This record gives sequence, C-alpha cells and structure tokens, in this order.
Amino acid sequence: MCLKDMHLPSTALSSSLRIGNVEIRNRVALAPMSGVTDLPFRMLAWRFGAGFVVTEMVASRELVCNAAESWARLKNSGIDPHIVQLAGRDAHWMAEAARIVEANGADIVDINMGCPAKKVTGGYSGSALMREPDHALSLIEATVEAVDVPVTLKMRLGWDESSINAPLIARRAEEAGVQAITIHGRTRMQFYNGKADWDAIRAVRDVVSVPLIANGDVDTTADAREILRRSGADAVMVGRSAQGRPWHPAVLAGAAVQPDATAVAEIFAEHYAMMLDFYGAEVGLRAARKHVGWYLDRFVPTLPVEEKAAILTSKDVKLVSERVIGAIAYSGVATAREGVAA
Repeated sequence: MCLKDMHLPSTALSSSLRIGNVEIRNRVALAPMSGVTDLPFRMLAWRFGAGFVVTEMVASRELVCNAAESWARLKNSGIDPHIVQLAGRDAHWMAEAARIVEANGADIVDINMGCPAKKVTGGYSGSALMREPDHALSLIEATVEAVDVPVTLKMRLGWDESSINAPLIARRAEEAGVQAITIHGRTRMQFYNGKADWDAIRAVRDVVSVPLIANGDVDTTADAREILRRSGADAVMVGRSAQGRPWHPAVLAGAAVQPDATAVAEIFAEHYAMMLDFYGAEVGLRAARKHVGWYLDRFVPTLPVEEKAAILTSKDVKLVSERVIGAIAYSGVATAREGVAA
C-alpha cells in the first residue's frame, strides 16, 4: 500500500462535518485547481483520506453545450461525496449546468467566485463576480433553486484592498440558501502574492452560521490549526501545498502519515499510470509534466537542472516513469521535508 496503515492522534481536524445533508469525514479538503485536480489526482487524495475533494471548475455554458472538456471534468469514480464546481457569468447557464451535474451524481454543487485567472475574470466569471454583488447573487439564487443538493460558494476577500466585500456577499449567499462558504484569504488583485490574511476571514465568520472553510497558505498541521483559530472557520482547504503530494490533506487531517521516499516513488508510479490511462499516452504525457515537476522539486531538490529538463521534455513514457521513480526512491529526503503533521 502506498501509505502506511497508521493514524495520528485525533484532533479537531479529524472530526466530521456536515454540509447540508452531506457528511464530510474530516475537516481538511483538497481545493479545486484547474489543470491540477483532475480525476486521477482527486482519486488519490480521496483514497489517502482527504475530507473532501472538488472537481476542477466546470464552465457552465460549455457543459450545457456538451463541450468534451467540461464533461471530462465532471467525471467521478467512487469519490463520495462527489462535489462539482461550476463557473459562469449567466444565471440561466449556471442553473442548467447545476441540473446536469445533479443528474450525473453530484452530491454538492460549488460556485466559483474566487478564480483570479485573467482568462476567467476577463469573461466576467470567477472572482470578477465579486465586483457585482447583485449580479453574483442572481447566479447564486438560480443555482440554489435549480437543484435539491446543497450548493456551496468559494470566493476571495474581495476584488482588491478597497473592496473587501466577502462578508456582505457571504451573508447574502447564506440568505439565498448556500450551505457552506470557502474563503481564500487574498483579494483577486493579490493573485497568490504576499501572505493570505487569515484574520480577515473572521469577518465572514461573524455574519454567517453555515460551515465556513478557510483557504490560503495552509502547509502544515500547525498552519491548519492556526487558520482555524484566527478565522473561526470550521474546516480548512489545501491547494498548492498538495501539488506533488496528493496525500497531503490526509496528513494534515491526521488520516495518514507522511510517506517515506520508497512510498512516494510508489505513489508517483501509480499517479503517472493513472494519468496515462485517463488521458491516453500522448495527452497524458503532456498533462503529467507539471506533476512530474512538482514531485521532483519536492523530493529530489538536488537533481541537476539539465537532468530535470531532460525528464520534463522527454516523449518516452517509460523512460520518464523509470527516471522519476528511481530519483525519488534513492533521494531519501521525503520524510525530512515539510508535511509531517505537528
């Protein structure tokens, strides 16, 4: 087995949580990340013990219009609960897409109002919606009314420092029927720069009673406990710190222990094989490159630049797998790097 069958001492992070009528097994979730949390990544994170995982954002209009990429992002394979994140600008398409994902097994529909990417905000979706609270609420209301499953909302503190309106939108969202809210402790204009403001999230806690999930710069168990203390949130969501280690949310929740170098190599081998199977060899090879880079950066930090470049540009599936597995297995650094629960 990739991870040792061991559990860490119980903490609040390991306790269950309810979102509407859905039971969440612990309080450390994997964030939706476009281009990262595809089905193979989510399956691994879920199996290792993440509290819940969320799909990459699914474009609502494209899903309704049968775009292949949107349908691929909707796929699930035994993950329970199945949580699908929708993005969009138009209430009609959001409602129609919500009906589709509910009909295809979604247990929770999450609304994306936090993505800072220019290609998303340029279309007036994602965090751009925070600039128009009334319009944003029309999307929320349409989505809630369209389905019977719980609807949740993920957003940032605001568009910029002069428009911190997450508390206002959160309160109105709860009144509209949203059953959990996730806040990334940055504004859109910060992107991922600086340090997430965990204290600012508490202003949302002060105005909502539904479960609040705090997100931003959570890397260690100490971070997870501190963000809960400072924000008053009920759970935490882990994003970039899970890149290259899909087991990481489970480690923070006390559901698993940090794997040693041999186990990391085994996990990588399985992850890589899953991606090739999911996408096909040619597309899978390209899609896996970012993951290969993250594994190497975390667990083989002394790998010569030219050797890393050769691995990342190779078109030989078998060669890439063998070289990365060998490098990680013989690195001996996995247990020495950050990720062990405090």
